[in-house]
Amino acid sequence: MDENKELIETIGVALKNKRFNEIKEILGHLEAFDIALLMHEFDMRDLIVMFRLLPKNLAAEVFVEFDSDYQEELISTFSDRDLKEIFDELYLDDTVDILEEMPANVVKRILKNSDAETRRWINELLNYPDDSAGSIMTIEYVRLRADMTVKEAFSRIRREGVEKETVYTCYVTDSERHLIGVITVLEMLLADENTVIGEIMTSDVISVATHEDKEVVANKFKQYDFFVLPVVDAEGRLVGIATIDDAVDVIVEESTEDIEKMAAITPSEKPYLKTSAFSLFLARIPWILILMVSATFTGLIITEFESALAAQATLTAFIPMIMGTAGNTGSQSSVTVIRALSLNDIEFSDIFRVQWKELRVSVLCGLTLAVFTFAKIMLFENLIMGQGVSTTVSLIVSLTLAFTVVCAKFVGCTLPLLAKKLGFDPVVMASPFITTIVDAVSLVIYFVLATSVLKL
Repeated sequence: MDENKELIETIGVALKNKRFNEIKEILGHLEAFDIALLMHEFDMRDLIVMFRLLPKNLAAEVFVEFDSDYQEELISTFSDRDLKEIFDELYLDDTVDILEEMPANVVKRILKNSDAETRRWINELLNYPDDSAGSIMTIEYVRLRADMTVKEAFSRIRREGVEKETVYTCYVTDSERHLIGVITVLEMLLADENTVIGEIMTSDVISVATHEDKEVVANKFKQYDFFVLPVVDAEGRLVGIATIDDAVDVIVEESTEDIEKMAAITPSEKPYLKTSAFSLFLARIPWILILMVSATFTGLIITEFESALAAQATLTAFIPMIMGTAGNTGSQSSVTVIRALSLNDIEFSDIFRVQWKELRVSVLCGLTLAVFTFAKIMLFENLIMGQGVSTTVSLIVSLTLAFTVVCAKFVGCTLPLLAKKLGFDPVVMASPFITTIVDAVSLVIYFVLATSVLKL
């Protein structure tokens, strides 16, 4: 952090004194992400000056790291020649990502300064669904033939590799571009230069279809420790590759979306500080209204047993503790199951195994809480606070907790699995929704038990 402050101060002084070679030297030793982060500390006028000092290839890498607002601002300062130079250096998947964030007039200008082949590929990539493998793939890869020798393969890699996103993993196709094998540069380096690629390639290639969900693609990277994954069409023809950086972006995006859903917020694609207050209001209010309406059931239950509460006022004091414990234990189970579902550790067919496991856990938790609560009421509320809670009420509260924990964990583990089976996102069954349900269940258990034992 201190080092960044020193750099910002040094660059600021150099800008003021127009020592541009010094700035160029400093930026030339930094990574693209760090340069973009550094430039965010300057106003747009200085940022534009610094950006123009970067070499063409580094400028393109830094441009990708900027937020869409900065990108749009920079584009407005570019001449058509500058624009073409920058976008010629970008990989097509990065270009498409940028175009999706730009207004129509900017997109039109970028496409106007692209060659016909690039425009064709951009339009094709833009036509894939936003959540598909096709939307995150790039067409910049090295394609080999099975009848090539290792020497011929390296000649192609040297000739085409400069413009490709990765050259370490190469895919082998037939004359109609059907994917038939994969080979790495290491495997070719260790083979004789006259060896035919078809003899040393791996024929069993793991691939994904263009319309496969991009979350599935990201999971494949995790499962197989890949750095790159081929994307094929319905006929098995190789149309592109997805790379590990794309998978990381998907994982971050999906994790953010899940966290927002678990907090009962409609997911937003914009960063928090760039989202307007009204947009945040629209994202939150529907869920708040739904949960508020559903919470009225809790009020109805309390009203139903109003006479019991009036006859035994002590019962009221323990309602917050019972409801809070119910919500917490239900959330524990739901979050655990949702995580297991997202990691593909469990499926709906495992529902009975999950319920049996959670039942055993809930019994242990329930008994522990019951014993602890009974001891707490008898020692703390009675002996220390002198509240005079009867032994019968203490037992009712303790037993309620035990039964509530069992029910809450059962509901918490079952609802996400049912949601997944019905085609809904299981994340919506997380904390707020589960809490509302188990709050009502816990009150019913509490009042039914109390009225039965105390004859209220």
